[in-house]
Amino acid sequence: MKRNLTIAGSLLALLAGDLTSLSTQAQAPTGAAERTIPYYISRASFQMPTVLVPHFPARSFSILDYGAVGDGQTLNTAAFEKAIQACAAAGGGRVIVPPGLWLTGPILFQSNIDLHLEQGAQVQFTRDHSQYPLIPAPGGGSSQLITSPIFGTNLQNIAITGEGILDGAGDSWRPVKKSKVTAAQWKGLLSSWGTLSPDGEIWWPGKEAIGNGAPDLRPYMVYFINCKKLLLEGVTIRNSPKFVFYPSKCQDLTMDRVTIFNEWWAQNGDGIDISACKNVIIYRCTVSAGDDGICMKSSGNPPAGGVNLENVIVAGCTVYHAHGGFVIGSNTDGGMRHIEVSDCNFIGTDIGLRFKSNMGRGGLVSEIYIHDIFMQDIVNEAILFDTYYEDLPAGAVKTSAKAAPREKTPEFRDFHISRVYCNGAKTAIAITGLPQMPVSRIFFDNMVISSVKGLVATQAKEIDLHQVKLITGKGPSIQADSTAEVRSRD
Repeated sequence: MKRNLTIAGSLLALLAGDLTSLSTQAQAPTGAAERTIPYYISRASFQMPTVLVPHFPARSFSILDYGAVGDGQTLNTAAFEKAIQACAAAGGGRVIVPPGLWLTGPILFQSNIDLHLEQGAQVQFTRDHSQYPLIPAPGGGSSQLITSPIFGTNLQNIAITGEGILDGAGDSWRPVKKSKVTAAQWKGLLSSWGTLSPDGEIWWPGKEAIGNGAPDLRPYMVYFINCKKLLLEGVTIRNSPKFVFYPSKCQDLTMDRVTIFNEWWAQNGDGIDISACKNVIIYRCTVSAGDDGICMKSSGNPPAGGVNLENVIVAGCTVYHAHGGFVIGSNTDGGMRHIEVSDCNFIGTDIGLRFKSNMGRGGLVSEIYIHDIFMQDIVNEAILFDTYYEDLPAGAVKTSAKAAPREKTPEFRDFHISRVYCNGAKTAIAITGLPQMPVSRIFFDNMVISSVKGLVATQAKEIDLHQVKLITGKGPSIQADSTAEVRSRD
């Protein structure tokens, strides 16, 4: 194996000036004004279709006209419902939420509705869990789910816009791990109305410790299923019971300048989870989350020769605290292709670029293009491929990955990762494949990463390095065992 990477002896070399050349190495557009959504679509590494956006008639319906009171005490569920029904009956338009503190139960969407939150509007979802009824889960059968704070299925032409805030009262739903909070925060939880798990390590809101056999039925916050032409623009969505934004089996989705926030200890508090969707733009969004930041998921049987998730562009986004900045997995059995991520900053995330799956949940993920990524203070790996990942709920016991089901094998191949710059990580690149399905055809180009450890690989083939500078604190720059094929072509 060739080892002609440029290696420095310590992180000081990077701080002394290795990053000063980034402006010349990174071939970014000359002006920020050029980097619009049409710019990214036209420059995509694959044939990205135009993402259709919703349009609405020029008519408005204020929730004030339907009895809403913005005092933070009055429950406004009926007012939201009446305003949405009136707007839909008229052929669609904008439902206005003016400045105020609007306490409400679930908001059920209909087609042709733009829920517009004006500056100063805060929609506060109630902590009274009896207001969120159980409903049949999509797809039939006997399974049920709790109604999400914002929910819609089989809709088209829908939007959430404006400069206001949606708060999901998630802290009344989520468990909290003792290891993730300060001693003062833990003391406050113990004096509240919740209960502890049997081992005393997890606090659950409610009368019973759910980790001891009771089901965890937290809702996703904004949950759209099988919808077409969706737009989220300008809004802030925070404090979710579970995932913040979770579109499933949707088509033509645009997120434009959306802010997503969950506390870093928010259990399963993913920011943006795109599941089995097609034709997606995530543009200039900001995320800080308790789990993965911007994540791609894909489940179900894909069509012959096709995949369930494809044609996704993530551009100009910033992720602060999260388990991963940009993430694929862990469920990939529906297949993914044609994803491009560029011009993004990840600051203080646990992992920068995180690609994970496991036996029983895996499928083919290929034709992934990632470039112009800037990372700072990454806790663990700057880039991680892991097909031995275990997705464990709070309180679950870890089992051997080798005991997992043998069907639905994860396959990561044909990733093109270039112009990635990271100042500070525990490990630069870690790759762990399966003996029967190594991670393969991963092309790294024009990168500078400072880290304690360099590249670590097992069960990998055709890992290609071109102009990759790994500045390691100690040890060799590459640690690849006999099952890994790493090639450098500087």
